[in-house]
Amino acid sequence: MSEDSEKLAEAAGILDCPGEACSLPGRRAAGEDPAKREQIIEGAKRVFMSVGFDAASMNDITREAGVSKGTIYVYFENKEDLFAALIGRERNRVVQNVKHALDDHEPIDEALFDFGVTLTTHLTADHTIRAMRMVIGVSDRMPQLAQRFFNATPENGYTVLRTYLDRQVERGALDIADTDLAARQFIELSMAGMLKRRLFGEMDAPPSREYIEKTVASGLAVFRAAYGPKAESS
Repeated sequence: MSEDSEKLAEAAGILDCPGEACSLPGRRAAGEDPAKREQIIEGAKRVFMSVGFDAASMNDITREAGVSKGTIYVYFENKEDLFAALIGRERNRVVQNVKHALDDHEPIDEALFDFGVTLTTHLTADHTIRAMRMVIGVSDRMPQLAQRFFNATPENGYTVLRTYLDRQVERGALDIADTDLAARQFIELSMAGMLKRRLFGEMDAPPSREYIEKTVASGLAVFRAAYGPKAESS
């Protein structure tokens, strides 16, 4: 088969991995091209954000991403799988950002403040709220989607913070008996109900940077008063 014929066949979805192309030097096997996968996820994101999870179709995503139907099914089993991949990608980006904020070389107050602002800004952003509402809307009939949304990866903002707190307790910088509980408390203190207010429409726009910083600073003061080292509290 000629190269032109291969391209036409792949575009039509006839071939997922055309003949000998899988083994040719420089070619990627079907489903292993990260650029193509990213292209599909970006197209899916635009569709999901535009019409929602239920109304989105694989045909819509195929057109928006500019790929063949055959190609999209090489990378993703179905719409649920694609939505989970989108959420996983966004979560990974946030995890990297909050990890960067929790720099062991920075004073604890600065690191926790940066973490709180970064995480709260992401969780209250329009695209995050829309994604959460989509999942909540279908959770009764598609509980597996909600499970993948909240438990797709072992690492998230909460686990990153807990690990950081463990390190600070070990070096004596914080006095915390239960870092699992403390991590959850700090995240709640940083948001002070903003996530729920955004989800249920009481706060119809993302909070301002000034408001987020003020809230996180107040939460940090409470957290430090409770969990500062014993030498500080005495």
